[in-house]
Amino acid sequence: MKPSSKPSEGKRFILSSLTFIFFLCALASINEIRFESLFKLGRCALSNAPLPLNSSSEMSTLAPNSSSDDIRILIGILTLPDQYHRRHFLRLIYGTQTPVGAQVDVKFVFCNLTKEDQKVLVALEIMRYDDIIILNCKENMNNGKTYTFFSSLPEIFNSSDRPYPPYHYVMKGDDDTYLRLDKLVESLRPLPREDLYYGYVIPCPSMDPFVHYMSGMGYLVSWDIAEWIRESDIPKNHLEGPEDKVFGEWLRDGHRAKNRFNAKWSMYNYPEPPTRCTHELWPDTIAVHLLKNQEKWIHTLKYFNVTTNLKPSKLYHIP
Repeated sequence: MKPSSKPSEGKRFILSSLTFIFFLCALASINEIRFESLFKLGRCALSNAPLPLNSSSEMSTLAPNSSSDDIRILIGILTLPDQYHRRHFLRLIYGTQTPVGAQVDVKFVFCNLTKEDQKVLVALEIMRYDDIIILNCKENMNNGKTYTFFSSLPEIFNSSDRPYPPYHYVMKGDDDTYLRLDKLVESLRPLPREDLYYGYVIPCPSMDPFVHYMSGMGYLVSWDIAEWIRESDIPKNHLEGPEDKVFGEWLRDGHRAKNRFNAKWSMYNYPEPPTRCTHELWPDTIAVHLLKNQEKWIHTLKYFNVTTNLKPSKLYHIP
């Protein structure tokens, strides 16, 4: 009769179980060490990572591949507080342009708010777009609004935490003017960044920028002239009159703007109705003025193929 093998089998089972339990404990210890190391590594990486920008921070409008050495341009479009639809439309126009090698900031400029609905709706615009400058003035066209705009800029933008000058150029534009930002930047590249006055020479037949002044459709000056306007008594004592003409007289009387550039005929009035200030739409255009209705805007935008970069998608079909 064979001796029973149950005791030896039981010992083997117990030994195997203890070995397995020991292996599990060792594995758990190793994984705990690894997890702790990874946790510490991740915590260290997160502590050195930059904090995300607050959604209400000022948006940068640097173009792709731009640098701090690129041209910085501020465009102030003088408009009225109640022109909500016009501002939204112009945001489409300028928000879809990406000039290369430049920072172009477009701001909408008007005087103090006077209605309760403005205080709500304009505040919402600012919270969403951060592209509005409200001047401390009573709304007007030819009684100092342009002076208040230019003279306020150094106080608004000069800061120790910004490059100096904050903008190389400042442009005043109308809300019925279409600006092609790439062409504007291209035309400014070879020009001086000091004591510059740029625009469409008035009267319309003239090509000499030193005789009269630049049209209010859109004229541009270098930052040092904006600072001079703030500091000088010449503009301060001469506010009334057609704002573009008065602006030219400031520069004449102050012996400023020794560098001048006539952008005619890359800037012009819409071709219809024809006058001595109009020009046919053409590829080298920088600005088209007097776009007083939707039909003129659409005709101009179609001519310049502004939707050519629309990407194909199953979400829409536009013939």
